Amino acid sequence: MLFANGYFGFSASRAYYAMFYVAEALLIGKGVSFSRHSAISSAFGKYFVKTGIVSSKFHQYLIKGMEVRHAGDYGKARSVNSETAKEQIVNAEEFLNMGKQLLQVS
Repeated sequence: MLFANGYFGFSASRAYYAMFYVAEALLIGKGVSFSRHSAISSAFGKYFVKTGIVSSKFHQYLIKGMEVRHAGDYGKARSVNSETAKEQIVNAEEFLNMGKQLLQVS
């Protein structure tokens, strides 16, 4: 809805948060939790990418998503264009599907 109404920065930010919360849930499943976004991203890489559980592209999605979120939430108005926002939404959908598989959620 945000994307469809031209709120590209906000839609990219929400896409990032979807990935962030999936990563956080996966880490909680491993018995670890962190309070900082950067710590969650780093731990996701350590526990899921370096161990071969998931492709490194998911870690890159999370890192890029955080960068775009900063631009969308704190940058100048219209600092995130429709193409970037759409890419983040597509990445978030893929990240969510990966999380569902790992968490065995339908």
